[in-house]
Amino acid sequence: MSASETRAGIVAAADELFYRQGYAHTSFADIATAVDLSRGNFYYHFRSKDEILAAVIATRLKRTEMMLADWEKAAVDPLVRIRCFIDIVIRNRAEIKRFGCPVGSLTTELAKLGQQGGGEARRIFDLFRCWLARQFAALGLAASAADAAALHLLAWSQGVAVLANVFHDEAFIRREVREIEARLQSMLPPGRRTGRRARRNPGRP
Repeated sequence: MSASETRAGIVAAADELFYRQGYAHTSFADIATAVDLSRGNFYYHFRSKDEILAAVIATRLKRTEMMLADWEKAAVDPLVRIRCFIDIVIRNRAEIKRFGCPVGSLTTELAKLGQQGGGEARRIFDLFRCWLARQFAALGLAASAADAAALHLLAWSQGVAVLANVFHDEAFIRREVREIEARLQSMLPPGRRTGRRARRNPGRP
């Protein structure tokens, strides 16, 4: 295995452990064990946990950018693209029930710990916010209203993730998705209110 492959494996293992255990409760030893590396070989790639955190956040940012780009390619209609975001809650419901939202949980933990990486982690929310605002603007909302709608959807997704993690209730998740679908109609300009879901592109992620 090449050095770049080993490094990528470390980052992937750390990413998963930070999500499942939390940043503070994940040690160098935990990550080294997950990738079956000796302490010496591990330090060859990363000297500190902060370095690993920076690499994990960079990976998540890139992954988010790629996902948003895929949604752009998969659907022309901004309304369908917005629903791709809403569907994240359904697609990832099993993990959300167990561990919460990977972005929200890490950002909140880092803020409590005073970690510098918290600001970088917030950039993932910024990506979603700007992307969602662009979709709402494409539907005809003014810039301020488009940004407000984007923040509303982000707040909704985080609230659902927290309560799903607390109560482990899949029926709650599905009910909330139906309700936000209905509420989405009220956010749209009158000409775009259909009263039903727009047809999705079957090739979307």
